[in-house]
Amino acid sequence: MIKFQYNKTSLQQIEKDLKMRQRTLPIIKSKETALRLEVKKCKVEADELEQKLQEQIAGYERMYALWGEFDASLVNLDDVELGVKKIAGVRVPVLTNISLSVKPFGLFSSPKWYFDGIRLLQGLAKTAVEREFVFAKLHLLDHARKKTTQKVNLFEKVQIPGYEEAVRKIKRFMEDEENLSKSSQKILKSLQEKRKEVQA
Repeated sequence: MIKFQYNKTSLQQIEKDLKMRQRTLPIIKSKETALRLEVKKCKVEADELEQKLQEQIAGYERMYALWGEFDASLVNLDDVELGVKKIAGVRVPVLTNISLSVKPFGLFSSPKWYFDGIRLLQGLAKTAVEREFVFAKLHLLDHARKKTTQKVNLFEKVQIPGYEEAVRKIKRFMEDEENLSKSSQKILKSLQEKRKEVQA
């Protein structure tokens, strides 16, 4: 509910607030559209990474019989480098680099498929980290989109109509007051003229 008084100062303040919201609404709407598109892109990326991860896990399972001989500690996730990017005014983490290392192992004493195993584990690790980051980014963007949608709805459906209604009420009141003042002046004038006539 918008609080106001029936006077010129209040009218000017409400008109100022209304104009500010009317100017801001298109900006918020375009931000919401941009966020909606980013969320959509992010969901597609998340689905693709999920599918890639499932395929890599299936590849891992196909070599299941051999994993008993494989030393999984050969592959280490050393570091995950992050950056920050602004998307439609929302700061989101960006994965800039994933550092994996492979411990030394006996090239001649290990089976040939060890290289495939190492590549497979590295791929799994990278995809898993990328997937987690995409889901974190998706969560942040979707949360920002929901808040922006709420703001658009607040401006469009509540505040702007409320301020417009307040402006109408104040103007109507002031017009009525002015008309009443004019009418009372006319009545007073006609009474004074009658008195003059009576006295004359």
